[in-house]
Amino acid sequence: MGDLSCKLLIIGAGPGGYVCAIRAGQLGVDTIIVDKDNVGGTCLNVGCIPSKALIHAAGNFHRIVEAAEGRSPLGLSAANPRIDLKSTIAWKDGIVSRLTSGVGSLLKKNGVKLVHGHARVLDGKTIEVDRNGEKQRISAETIVIATGSVPVELPFLPFGGRVLSSTEALSLDAVPDNLVVVGGGYIGLEIGTAFRKLGASVTVVEAASRVLPQYDAELTKPLTARLKSLGINVLTEVQARGLTQDGRSLLAVSKSGEEHVLTADSVLVTVGRRPAATGWGLESLKLTTSGHFVEIDDKCRTSMRGIYAIGDITGEPMLAHRAMAQGEMVAEIVAGKKHAWDKVAIPAICFTDPEIVSVGLSAEQAKAADIAVTTGTFPFRGNGRAMTLERDDGFVRIVARADNHVVLGIQAVGEGVAELATAFGLAVEMGARLEDVAATIHAHPSLGETFQEAALAGLGHAIHI
Repeated sequence: MGDLSCKLLIIGAGPGGYVCAIRAGQLGVDTIIVDKDNVGGTCLNVGCIPSKALIHAAGNFHRIVEAAEGRSPLGLSAANPRIDLKSTIAWKDGIVSRLTSGVGSLLKKNGVKLVHGHARVLDGKTIEVDRNGEKQRISAETIVIATGSVPVELPFLPFGGRVLSSTEALSLDAVPDNLVVVGGGYIGLEIGTAFRKLGASVTVVEAASRVLPQYDAELTKPLTARLKSLGINVLTEVQARGLTQDGRSLLAVSKSGEEHVLTADSVLVTVGRRPAATGWGLESLKLTTSGHFVEIDDKCRTSMRGIYAIGDITGEPMLAHRAMAQGEMVAEIVAGKKHAWDKVAIPAICFTDPEIVSVGLSAEQAKAADIAVTTGTFPFRGNGRAMTLERDDGFVRIVARADNHVVLGIQAVGEGVAELATAFGLAVEMGARLEDVAATIHAHPSLGETFQEAALAGLGHAIHI
């Protein structure tokens, strides 16, 4: 293999990297992207997409079980429900394969060269790629670091055997009888809830006083009630300590000192993710870092000329859509366009049951910034569409400036609210006022009407409550 050179070299073909490469190719930039794994990164291969597929399958199976047990409010009935998880996983893998193939085709269509192999940075202009023992050097005018993140591993619960990361959990070919989830964040709750709906006995162990502690208690209250109704055992203010000597149970200790011995066929550890900052030669560069994160400016430039960084390696929020937006921006900067990061809000979604969405500032965050606010909340119990979906345990809340009614943030919890995230983000990004949202005709019947009603509530005159 001969050495290669290009104008733009991207390390990592996850959401940020491949979007950067495709956009650069569209703009005529000579681009090479390198990754040792399939294109799409964690999100497409073993994260966002596979988990949503499993959640969807589990939700459908749960409805069938309810019908078989005579618990369907719709009058549905069924007999002897079962699920072949191997077939479910094969279906999920088919979706992943179609999407990764699509990304590969888009890279090729736009003239981007994809190199499979393990990249290691040699200096600010050169990397070495190990392709099954064969070494190849690539030099570039500009390098983009898009190495992503990996699950955090606990020293007393190393991954392997019964102890799973989200990656292994999404590839199980059988439903465990007893699943213990260590960490009550969104990843653990999403996957834990899915396996409960598939028939597993699930216990969640969370060290904080409640699950999803980064969200306010009002927002997580419907979720907590739903976890209970599903039969998920949630232990808060409890810390995992490790497996028992026979490896069949998890030891945990509560804040008060009470010991818990939890039967566990599988232990899913979801205590967060950390940037993939090792193994690719970060030490060869003179980059300013903050902990394990690479520091960047408003153009995603690092402290070294000609080196950019995007996505999870650059810090919170570690979200695929943030990485994508950064990747597109960097590609245009490299192509000579003038850009800077000026995004007002980045939506965050928990695909739990019910779903949770947060965009922009909460009332508490606004007040902490000395901004006087007004809020408007509308419950799903006042929305006809929510009732037809059998779920009215949620609400939409708008936070706006008290002086001019500019929308600062929107939070929601409920069935299907993930699909409202785009409308929420657009309202905040465009500087909409409560009056703008309230005056916009929202289709009836739809969940989107709760957004309009929340704005009306903020103005003091919600119609349907």
